[in-house]
Amino acid sequence: MVKTAASHRASNNGSTFSMLGSDTGIVGNIEATADLHVDGRVEGDIACNALVQGEGSEIVGAVKAEIVRIAGTVRGVISAREVVILKTATIEGDVAYDALTIEQGARLHGRLTPNGGHVPPALAKPRVAEAELVLTAAE
Repeated sequence: MVKTAASHRASNNGSTFSMLGSDTGIVGNIEATADLHVDGRVEGDIACNALVQGEGSEIVGAVKAEIVRIAGTVRGVISAREVVILKTATIEGDVAYDALTIEQGARLHGRLTPNGGHVPPALAKPRVAEAELVLTAAE
């Protein structure tokens, strides 16, 4: 059973904040320009401005955001400018970051890679091979 309810509220600076409650389960990718707080379960990739994940939540898929704060379980690649992994977090996948904080007690089964401003290969979309045509002059 999939529930797709989310609540929205505007903050003082005009940006929106979306929340997926602990009773919410999403199957599919999520793309948002807003900040996102996840307390439920998401099976799919998440792309947003900032992600805050609650302790009891689970994300199965890639996460791409400017700022990520993980307290639950993530099974997938994480790519963000700033990553905070709290002591209650379990990550099964690689983490690409510019700034990283890991609390003692957090569990990480994967590689840590500083971005250096670049998207890590695991998140980059594969390039389609291009055909090459070479013309030579006939003699």
